[in-house]
Amino acid sequence: MRRIMITAAAVALGTGLAACGSSSSGSGASSAGSGTPSAAASCTNAAIQKDLFTKGVLTVGTDKPVYPPWFENNDPANGKGYESAVAYAVASQLGFKKSQVKWAYEPFDNSYAPGPKKFDFDINEVSVTPQRAQVVTFSNSYYDVQQALVALKGTPIVTKHAPADLKSYVFGDQVGTTSLAFINSQIQPTQTPKVFETLNDVKQALQTHQIAALVADTPTAQFISSSEIKHSTMVGQFPSTGEHFGLLFQKGNPLVGCVNKALATLHSNGTLAALQKKYLQVYLSVPTIKP
Repeated sequence: MRRIMITAAAVALGTGLAACGSSSSGSGASSAGSGTPSAAASCTNAAIQKDLFTKGVLTVGTDKPVYPPWFENNDPANGKGYESAVAYAVASQLGFKKSQVKWAYEPFDNSYAPGPKKFDFDINEVSVTPQRAQVVTFSNSYYDVQQALVALKGTPIVTKHAPADLKSYVFGDQVGTTSLAFINSQIQPTQTPKVFETLNDVKQALQTHQIAALVADTPTAQFISSSEIKHSTMVGQFPSTGEHFGLLFQKGNPLVGCVNKALATLHSNGTLAALQKKYLQVYLSVPTIKP
């Protein structure tokens, strides 16, 4: 749950490359904040060694546990799930074999905190926001995001979710997430949303009727409602707002330029679209509701 309604595309920092991300609707994504990009001629595997956290290895950070459809079997290293597959596709473009990719545990809230990082990039459904881009560097988009609403079947919000109705419910979400920010800034409920440390805590709160609904990106929301919380339903998704996920780097890491080049290739050759169809298509055809 790493989402927010961004009222404008995230501010590009430095001399970031042009937008080249993927979209579930087939459109290109906005350029994210980035550090000084490496020149195209210097993106060989040998040339980027100086920019790596560990020479000879591409170190990729993510949280744990990790969830479908972004990862499968709680194992980011198996190459299954959209984000795991994207990470290995980027690694391949940079000249790394699968055996040369190392995964590092990085709690979600820590990933976008200022300071040195113990990874080359983090992939963890982190939405690009101007605030985060002040202290870390983001790649261009690898997935364009829509928010969605999950509630228990038979509860009032399932049928009564007009904008005015939504303001009357008690919502809950994970601390530090852009889903929580979406609730506050776009739904603007009259009661302060309840804040929880983990996504599991949020799901438990919904199951025990502490909250009327939670908000998550559409694929995560669909998975929660179809596979994790019995008698729950995805009420609908909110209109696209330009929100997107970016790979996260230590502030100013020059490796971002070569990763943006890799993402551009994966977009233009259809790899990102194919991975979205493989891992996310089942989650993307849902009704739209207004916040």
